[in-house]
Amino acid sequence: MTRFATRLNSFAAQADQAWPGHMGKPTLEMMVARAASVPGLTHVDLNFPDHVAEAPRTVRARVNDLGLQVNGLAMRYYTNPAFKLGAFTNPDRAVRQEAIDLTKRGIDAALEMDAPLMTLWLGQDGFDYSFQGDYGRMWDDEVGGIREVAEHAPDCMISIEYKANEPRSYALLPDAATTLLAIAETGCANTGVTLDFAHVLYADEMPAFSATLIARKSRLLGVHLNDGYAKRDDGLMVGSVHPQATLELLWQIGRDGYDGVIYFDTFPDASGIDPVEECRTNIEAVERFMRMAERVAGDNALHEAIATQNSPLSQRAVARIMAGA
Repeated sequence: MTRFATRLNSFAAQADQAWPGHMGKPTLEMMVARAASVPGLTHVDLNFPDHVAEAPRTVRARVNDLGLQVNGLAMRYYTNPAFKLGAFTNPDRAVRQEAIDLTKRGIDAALEMDAPLMTLWLGQDGFDYSFQGDYGRMWDDEVGGIREVAEHAPDCMISIEYKANEPRSYALLPDAATTLLAIAETGCANTGVTLDFAHVLYADEMPAFSATLIARKSRLLGVHLNDGYAKRDDGLMVGSVHPQATLELLWQIGRDGYDGVIYFDTFPDASGIDPVEECRTNIEAVERFMRMAERVAGDNALHEAIATQNSPLSQRAVARIMAGA
């Protein structure tokens, strides 16, 4: 059975309709309870430190009591305004160490929750101008920071989620190949990659090809499904813009043996969509694509076309599969 997780903050969308009269932001329990109402949703990812204001075991128990499991934690580097200039790559050694120590506390929390997966999106680590930084030093600091947090708890998986830019103009880890190079240099066995579909498009990559490289040189630890127009991180519903590339990715990660959750990193809050209905749509889309992926796996005509790189034949075969013919 496929396990599905979601971006918890999505369930703060349309708060006035979900909780009439409630003042302020929705609480963790309110968002989890709303997410738990989605048929088929099994897990949530929590942000650290944002969503872990109490003892980690208490937070996990609250999530479990509402009917969901914690898949893992994702670091957020907002507690110190200085992180805007970099977390692991900040030019101030004390600020770098603060980011590393914060990450270690997040890893400890993940282990206490029996959810040994920490996702690192190092969006603050990058640059905006020529001559802004020493690239070699920044690279060494980034790799050294990842290595230090990975060595802190070898039984917790550390997954790097890359993104081409935003908030920095240039991210230090913008694409699959660069991320794999950094992971190789850490030398840590408990590291891997989170592949975010919209980030991959944003990096001008083909999702299934990126997944193939990750499987060859590291391991795929997380799959964030969404969609977009490759101009920014749109966070649209799964398969809404690139259905064929979505199908190919799901087929590829199945071939490579991925057994983690499918996580929805979509943004219903950006346009006021009902998050419950949006998540239901995402789950139905993935289940439909996974049924198609089974047909892809058994379609000899398609595999012959792929073997000879015969794109007209492969396109006809895929079109038949997607049409249910």
